[in-house]
Amino acid sequence: MATIHVNVVSAEEQIFSGEAKFVALPGEGGELGILPKHTPLITRIKPGAVRIERAEGGEEFVFVAGGILEVQPDTVTVLADTAIRGKDLDEAKATEAKRLAEEAMKNAKSDIDFAKAQSEFAAMAAQIAALRKFRKK
Repeated sequence: MATIHVNVVSAEEQIFSGEAKFVALPGEGGELGILPKHTPLITRIKPGAVRIERAEGGEEFVFVAGGILEVQPDTVTVLADTAIRGKDLDEAKATEAKRLAEEAMKNAKSDIDFAKAQSEFAAMAAQIAALRKFRKK
């Protein structure tokens, strides 16, 4: 069975490193599915879930708040702005952060403040959606 080495790294730490059969994640142009021997690719990724089917069985799930994806035939590297293991996601904290971002959008005094709050709101909404998806499994 062919495998691909996957690294998921945030600014703070390495979140995952291991062999996988398949990786799915939210690319800038839509959902990406990566198998071993994939064509080389570099693209931005959107906030959402990275799903890794481990070579030895089972799945690993990581929420990313955006970043860069590099694919080589034998390696996938996710350089995430923020990355959180699925088991470490906290729905109550994400919901509160989403509410605060929504409030900040309403009270924004400039386009820059609004854009920053809107970005935070979108990331928290994606985190909540990813968390609910993860919990269904």
